[in-house]
Amino acid sequence: MNHDPFSWGRPSDETYGAYNTQIAQAPSFPKMNTQQPIVTGTSVISMKYDNGVIIAADNLGSYGLLLRFTDVERLIPVGQNTVVGISGDISDMQHLEQLLDELETENQYDNSSADGAEALKPSYVFEYLATVMYNRRSKMNPLWNALIVAGLEDGKPFLRYVNLLGVTYSSPTLATGFGAHLALPLLRRVVDTEADVGKTTLETAEKTMLESMKVLYYRDARSSRKFSLAIIDNDQGLVIKKGLKVEGMAWEFAKNIRGYGTQKV
Repeated sequence: MNHDPFSWGRPSDETYGAYNTQIAQAPSFPKMNTQQPIVTGTSVISMKYDNGVIIAADNLGSYGLLLRFTDVERLIPVGQNTVVGISGDISDMQHLEQLLDELETENQYDNSSADGAEALKPSYVFEYLATVMYNRRSKMNPLWNALIVAGLEDGKPFLRYVNLLGVTYSSPTLATGFGAHLALPLLRRVVDTEADVGKTTLETAEKTMLESMKVLYYRDARSSRKFSLAIIDNDQGLVIKKGLKVEGMAWEFAKNIRGYGTQKV
């Protein structure tokens, strides 16, 4: 040990080699991870019905309180019968979209059975995403998103959820963001348990989803009138409807609203 007062605590060069001066040249700020999302997408809602799954999300990307980007597609098709709906940070969503694209490319490369026995199933996609989310959470650098994976597997509806903590669960109806508070009760009026799935037709499910999107547009200040809706059906296959708009709104009540608090109209 070098007992020079200016070198106290530093091992001798003869024993441990020369001191690494780069340690003292570290940047002024340590490595930092995302502490909160910046540009965000709001709710994704979904439900099972007798012949498949239906899922919807609006096209808005909010920069804080600013409704900045109005054409963000948050429903990502994967393979022939899977759709991933993503809410939360848009940049992290783009990273996940890139990972899914690489997954699909790797599965199809030099694989004659990519559209058959070795096709990507919803459960494969979900397990992959759940592993990615939990891995990033374990590194204390989570992807700030909540995901819903919807699809058909062996002719049966598949619907599961995973969030930034890697928490996963399944339900006949799922929603993220404000949709979990505002839309989920409306969806559960129609499909509350797995027993209700077989009693619900595509027409009923689509009508319920449209009504739920309307309620979200009324009540969620970070939602958009324009949205996309995907149907994964045993008969129709994967159908994605883009550029839909909330219709049949009634704003008559707003004409008498004057600011906040007690009013004399």
